[in-house]
Amino acid sequence: MAFAKEEVVALAMKVMADEQAADNGVKLMDDDGSEGEEEEAAADPVNLLLFGGSEEPESDLAGWAPTGSSALTAHVDPAPPPLSATAEDVPGECKRKPTGRYVLAANRADEKDGLSREISQEPKAKVTYRVTGWVSVDGGPDGGHPVRVEVRSGEGSGFGGGVVLAEAGKWAEIKGAFRVDDQPRRAEVYVHGPPAGVDIKVMDLRVCAVDRVARLRHLRKKTDKVRKRDVVLKFNPSAADAVNGASIRVVQVDNAVPIGACICKAAVQNPAFVDFFVKHFNWAVLENELKWYYTEANQGQVSYADADELIAFCDRHKKPVRGHCIFWAVENSVQPWVRALNPGQLKAAVESRIRSLVSRYNGKFPCYEVNNEMLHGSFFRQRLGDDIDAHMFRETAAIDPAPALFVNDYNVENANDPNATPEKYVALITDLQKRGASVGGIGVQGHVTLPVGDVICDALDKLAATELPVWITELDVSVADEALRADDLETVLREAFAHPAVEGIMLWGFMQGHMWRDHGQLLNADGTLSEAGRRFVGLRTEWTSHARGKVDGDGNFKFRGFHGKYVVELAAGAGGKVRRAFDVQKGDAPLVLDMNL
Repeated sequence: MAFAKEEVVALAMKVMADEQAADNGVKLMDDDGSEGEEEEAAADPVNLLLFGGSEEPESDLAGWAPTGSSALTAHVDPAPPPLSATAEDVPGECKRKPTGRYVLAANRADEKDGLSREISQEPKAKVTYRVTGWVSVDGGPDGGHPVRVEVRSGEGSGFGGGVVLAEAGKWAEIKGAFRVDDQPRRAEVYVHGPPAGVDIKVMDLRVCAVDRVARLRHLRKKTDKVRKRDVVLKFNPSAADAVNGASIRVVQVDNAVPIGACICKAAVQNPAFVDFFVKHFNWAVLENELKWYYTEANQGQVSYADADELIAFCDRHKKPVRGHCIFWAVENSVQPWVRALNPGQLKAAVESRIRSLVSRYNGKFPCYEVNNEMLHGSFFRQRLGDDIDAHMFRETAAIDPAPALFVNDYNVENANDPNATPEKYVALITDLQKRGASVGGIGVQGHVTLPVGDVICDALDKLAATELPVWITELDVSVADEALRADDLETVLREAFAHPAVEGIMLWGFMQGHMWRDHGQLLNADGTLSEAGRRFVGLRTEWTSHARGKVDGDGNFKFRGFHGKYVVELAAGAGGKVRRAFDVQKGDAPLVLDMNL
């Protein structure tokens, strides 16, 4: 976010003037996580699949039952997979070293055939549970097959679960989550998914309540390491005597991590929407107004009027805008006249779209999402060949080389979509790069349901191996229960903010009536904050550093603060004040700044 020094000082003066009223009644996060977290009992990590409380059943088939035509047998793998190496070693996680003992479901005649096991302890209502274990397959055509773990009631209704692509001869870690609204009389896990004739292997399946308290404590420590830095404000020696013992005040006016939201033409007509947006977000993205189907609904009738109006709104409020999106790979998101074109006409239309949009906004957008959701759609690739996606990147960069060009897709962080695993996303990016595409960032949309912290973190870790910046581009959570919505939102926000690869977070709406998903609002239709809204404002406050004190005898003032823009105010003689602006950037060593008076 580009501020002149004068604007930074002006912002700081406003923060200082409004400081006492700034929290609007919102309590700050405490040291252990969300408001009042220290009073919350930590979740019990006991495995709900155990019988008699033992990790060593009398038989490896104990509790398992075949479904459909499956036949079950017990086996031992002499070379079990290693426990996944992770920096996220948090007490209470549902993890154990693999035992090597597994159950094989053979003779499967349908993808619904597999094996099931009753959850021996009733899951508690409104508690998030983690499902984890190891799976593999035998037989069938080469390539991975989706193995699904579904958690369902005795009546057959599903609560959640997970899916992973498993390959013959390899163990894949399966991850999932579920939550029940009302406590069921009976619940079970059900493993199935591959086509008929493919055997399923299941090792060490576990179901445990998520230890939210331990996770949040861990994330606060990680955030301090990743997003903060020690700072020394050093006043020049000639003025040391004059400033010794002087009162000093440091105010952060902007966080280095962009936290933004999507906007639309209707929403910015609402004063409550605009007020919340301006106060709490520092970036924007247009929800629909830049998409091809919006700017050229009818062939040859191109209009950027609504996009220009929203961009002008953002300019007035000094909010940078992400370019979303040049193309959309999913066929049902492509307007009818484009779908009707023959290949030659389509190629010409693609070239025209790139020239029209990118030339018009040359130098305007810091980043573009070039072809949205390529893991889930292949409209252009099917008609114009495998190189067309990379061509879009190359041509965009040729017209405007400045923006970072992003891929963008959904479900990558959820462990519930075999089409959108982190591994598949990395393979897509690698292929684009081999074809000459300048991929500058990875968009993880974040339309989440039942988020689990370590599952999100594992996905981010895998994407971070590309050494590309990651943005959460379209974050929303949809839960009717306000308390659960707030918890789920906090889960994703804290995981993203604590991860060193994440360089920006965008919410996909925040006000009731102006959101793609229901039950996701931070701001109710009447302008009041929901519980999720209060949690969000509290987190934004927690992630902002202010400091007060006295200059020491050496002319120094030390504090630890979040990366971002600051103003320091020093009491001067005769009741005057001196203000200076400065930036705190990433770095391991303390930042020493000379404050020239």
